[in-house]
Amino acid sequence: MDRREFLRNASWTAGLAGSAGYLAALAPTRQLQELGGRPAVQGADAPGATRSGDMIYRMLGRTGERVSAIGLGGAHLVNRLSTDETVHIVRSALDRGMNFLDNSQGYSDGESEVRVGKALRDGYRQRAFLMTKCDGRTRAAAAKQIDESLRRLQTDHVDLLQLHEVIRLEDPDRAFAEGGAMEALQAARQAGKTRYIGFTGHKDPVVQLRMLSIAQQHGIIFDAVQIPLNVLDAHFRSFGTEVLPILVRDGIGVLGMKPLSAGEIPRSGLASAIQCLHYALTLPTSVVITGCENMRDLDQAFEAARTFRPMNPEEIASLLARTRTAALTGKLEQFKTTDRFDSTAHNPQWLG
Repeated sequence: MDRREFLRNASWTAGLAGSAGYLAALAPTRQLQELGGRPAVQGADAPGATRSGDMIYRMLGRTGERVSAIGLGGAHLVNRLSTDETVHIVRSALDRGMNFLDNSQGYSDGESEVRVGKALRDGYRQRAFLMTKCDGRTRAAAAKQIDESLRRLQTDHVDLLQLHEVIRLEDPDRAFAEGGAMEALQAARQAGKTRYIGFTGHKDPVVQLRMLSIAQQHGIIFDAVQIPLNVLDAHFRSFGTEVLPILVRDGIGVLGMKPLSAGEIPRSGLASAIQCLHYALTLPTSVVITGCENMRDLDQAFEAARTFRPMNPEEIASLLARTRTAALTGKLEQFKTTDRFDSTAHNPQWLG
């Protein structure tokens, strides 16, 4: 089934699109002004949001968990870094109030989890909201990866466990099939290996909508979903337009990823890194996850939090107008248009 056929045949999209929040989000600038009849922006003065030091804290959907509005990405914690440098970055982030830590079983073949596990010794685990991901599509493969992640992270549980890279139209069906990965995630939660469950995807919003629909058919509402949200996304295969309103409507924690599009946006001169982070923070996100390959990157993330105020409609319109032409080709969001960022395409054995 190709994307066009899927959209034509998927009658359930009409139900999702019927919500006021979805219709309000069809225009990118309006998406930021209203979402389901309420303000979309989540500044420090938004309900449930607080500020302490240089960090903003928001609620993770309906979970009641208070998490840092900017989270530390795990994929960048090995690149050009020694183990000691990784430990220093992670502990510095936690010391300064960035409590949300992202990771995955496949990041640098598990080395990112190993290093974070070392960083979380000496009481640091208790200060972190720890998330990791598994890639297996079968129950057996996913369960094995979950246990291996816990061993590498040196913990008996994570706070959030997500099914990684739901990027193919068949991925939701595989995950929810008998003996599929969702059985492993639910079993992990029942066994106390995770408190919450979610999934991620970066390729096409239609896949995320299908995952949410099939989950609903099985009586499951995810605690969190991780999607790309940046100044280019509003114009091309937009997760912000198509998926974000559904997550907000259902009280699902929104984890925004790729706010800088792997650095392509600031490198292109379209927007600065701080502007990119402010844009993503202006959306109704619980956490915006950003990679930090050095202390300068970490300082930049805290500066973005410290100086953040929700962007007004005029600022948003100007930024989106500036990025529209570059965004429409998809070349600056290669995670949508190529397999460069598809770790399961390069490591199909992970799928099981």
